Amino acid sequence: MSGTLNKVMLIGHTGDEVKMHYFDGGGSIGRFPLATNETYTNRTTGERVTNTEWHNIVVRNKGAEICEKYLKKGDKVYVEGRLKTRKWQDDKGQDRYSTEIQCTDFTFLTPKNESGAPSGTSGSSQQNQQAGQTPAQQQHVQQPDIEDNDDLPF
Repeated sequence: MSGTLNKVMLIGHTGDEVKMHYFDGGGSIGRFPLATNETYTNRTTGERVTNTEWHNIVVRNKGAEICEKYLKKGDKVYVEGRLKTRKWQDDKGQDRYSTEIQCTDFTFLTPKNESGAPSGTSGSSQQNQQAGQTPAQQQHVQQPDIEDNDDLPF
């Protein structure tokens, strides 16, 4: 296989509000922390242990605006994207690194009555830009019912 894969799928809770940055050309970036938990029982002590991992999520353009509007601190969200590591120098000239999830798709999982987000709302940066609609405006299409089953081969 000659190809490679860089794909991340997370379900977690937001650790803060979405922080937005707007650019002169009309683009925008939203950033927020996402917490995922791993829970297990320690075999020697029988104690239940929970480890929390924090992820830096980066959403662009229309997807960022949707997240800013609907995501609140503590909301549960599914995020899909790819890993990206950035390098920069701090005040002392030391090289610093930050690993982020560049979000390409997301789905809000917190029920509507528990936050400002519509339940099950999802978005994809590319799909929303192409369609020109927010996920809440997109309609779900159902498969038509098959009326005549006589022509089926089974």
